Amino acid sequence: MGILEGKRILVTGVLTDDSLAFATARTALDEGAEIVLSGFGRGLSLTRRTARKLPVEPDVLEIDVTDAEQLAAGAAELSARWGRLDGVLHAVGFAPPSCLGSGMFAAEWDDVSVALQVSAYSLKSLVAAFLPLLEVSGADGGASVVSLDFDATVAWPAYDWMGVAKAALESLTRYLAKELGPKGIRVNLVAAGPVRTMAARSIPGFSAFEDTWGTRAPLGWDVRDATPVAKACVALLSDWLPKTTGEMLHVDGGAHAVGA
Repeated sequence: MGILEGKRILVTGVLTDDSLAFATARTALDEGAEIVLSGFGRGLSLTRRTARKLPVEPDVLEIDVTDAEQLAAGAAELSARWGRLDGVLHAVGFAPPSCLGSGMFAAEWDDVSVALQVSAYSLKSLVAAFLPLLEVSGADGGASVVSLDFDATVAWPAYDWMGVAKAALESLTRYLAKELGPKGIRVNLVAAGPVRTMAARSIPGFSAFEDTWGTRAPLGWDVRDATPVAKACVALLSDWLPKTTGEMLHVDGGAHAVGA
């Protein structure tokens, strides 16, 4: 029996099969979960095509995390289908090009606000929409929300306003953990090392992380292997960490712990 046997989980952010969300979805299925994916806009057809590559093809809901009507419709669909929600993977992030690689003075507020809404505020939007379903599971053994992060406790080359958005995501996680803990809902982050995904390739200078991370990380690091990150997400979505919330779990080969 897998550690997610009987769990019903919403996985956001699957676009291609090299994504961290896809690896998590696959591992969740292997561990016995029933999952639904979400996608939106021009990427929806890509999400549906990628879903066919999973061991069991899941349904895909159209959910734009910036669209209240789509969030409400997605919640209504899962309420009718499942009546509860045991877990959510928040793997959503986006920043306009001006927010990455050009320094902190290149982007205007219109672009920065997009980065903050999609990459940080969307966690609140997603949790709020599905909160009644999460509360059902929370009262019956616990529910779990996991978000993907790239450690924003330090400033990274070229990450710029996305780094600020991730810092906001980290802070929001702690506040949500405080507020939702009494409802039996845990909220945690997985701070992943660099993995060669489509999203990562959109970051200017990402190759610098690829070239140095493996030698810095005490346990080593393979930028082509999303499995360690997926396993950590699944562990947090399971019942095996019932008293862990507000946490940022580093899955980076230990690179965060060493100076050089």
